[in-house]
Amino acid sequence: MELQTKLPLKPQQLNQIDYYSKIALFGSCFSEHIADKFEYYKFQKFNNPFGILFHPLAIENLIINAINEKQYTEEDIFFKNEQWHCFEAHSKLSKALKADLLETLNTQVKATNDVLTEATHIVVTLGTAWAYRQIKTDMFVANCHKVPQKQFLKELLSIDTIVESLEAIVSMVRSINPKVNILFTVSPVRHIKDGFVENTQSKSHLISAIHQVVDHRTQLYYFPSYEIMLDELRDYRFYKEDMLHPNALAVNYIWDCFHSVWISEAAHSTMEDVEQVQKGLKHNAFNSKSDAHQLFIQKLRDKELQLQSVFKHIQF
Repeated sequence: MELQTKLPLKPQQLNQIDYYSKIALFGSCFSEHIADKFEYYKFQKFNNPFGILFHPLAIENLIINAINEKQYTEEDIFFKNEQWHCFEAHSKLSKALKADLLETLNTQVKATNDVLTEATHIVVTLGTAWAYRQIKTDMFVANCHKVPQKQFLKELLSIDTIVESLEAIVSMVRSINPKVNILFTVSPVRHIKDGFVENTQSKSHLISAIHQVVDHRTQLYYFPSYEIMLDELRDYRFYKEDMLHPNALAVNYIWDCFHSVWISEAAHSTMEDVEQVQKGLKHNAFNSKSDAHQLFIQKLRDKELQLQSVFKHIQF
């Protein structure tokens, strides 16, 4: 008896991810979960330099500024609630000192430029098509930073607007990195604060736009995170207590699906070795001074050195 409707996923035939790949991830909070998996298995990854970015225009803005090597100045930041903020970045970057924020923004822009130039794979996870336009500047912001709502207009980005934004992202990245693979996905997180119907509208616009852009012949792909959550994991036991965010079980399941499609078979044995070390590092010994434990530690260290001799970037 089948108790699930399974999505027919097939391994990607070309351009899969291995330990020589350099992966950049941008977008919603779900991209953080995938980035955590890449970090756990010690792939070369670079994640959300400006923090979580929910809508495509915010991601496009970051990409453009990074490629143009923008230098942030005092005009780009503001002070509120005892911290300095930037409308183009998530509040996790906000600082108590103006100089610290500007240094962080400019450092992250430079790092993003470097990564975009070298990346083999870019993963863009879109969270919502709802965006906030600041009335004073007539510009869309990435984060409102609890500035009063009356200073913004909330807008649902049209499918055409999203398509144009995604095409701009692809064009800009390809201008400095022609061979990069770009994977689009839609976050399975439900943005119910916008409303139930409004959340459906939002996700529909994102999905429709992405499918006007993706084309395997030009190394533009779609991974169905959203569909896996809704169609395979259609049960509240796969959500956190807020009933909106996927829980650890769901994240692991979607990662396994991503792994089956995008991770090269050649990387599997290395992933197993890395996981063996990771689990070993979390092991709590009853007697840390015993000969048996010291032997265990030595074998673990030997495994680390063996991995690092092949992949210099791996650090535990």
